[in-house]
Amino acid sequence: MTSTTGTPRPSSLDPEIAARLKRSADGLLPAIAQQYDTGEVLMLGWMDDEALHRTLTTGRCTYWSRSRREYWVKGDTSGHVQWVKSVALDCDADTVLVKVDQVGAACHTGARTCFDEDVLLKGADTDADSAVPASDQ
Repeated sequence: MTSTTGTPRPSSLDPEIAARLKRSADGLLPAIAQQYDTGEVLMLGWMDDEALHRTLTTGRCTYWSRSRREYWVKGDTSGHVQWVKSVALDCDADTVLVKVDQVGAACHTGARTCFDEDVLLKGADTDADSAVPASDQ
């Protein structure tokens, strides 16, 4: 990950993990936060190598703020802490799933999850299995 001056930001991430990651052009990975015991999807944040390292080693979710261009630990200012239970890479190594125990709201709007307000499809009347073509099953 590079800073605003174009110089790489140092990271303590294990080089074996770092070598596996497929980052975006700006050096970031999407990080999905999910409530560990209910499966509720809480939010999506962004991590660079150092944010992932901090998340893995501190037990608290650390993200990279694209707007402020700085690290932020979820809950440091709001008290809405994300206690890390597990961290996994997806099959392409381009997304991180962080299972957490969320204290309070996950969304900056004060909502429990960032995915409650703008539901695009809910409760389709078709059987999910019949909606998938046989070639895709």
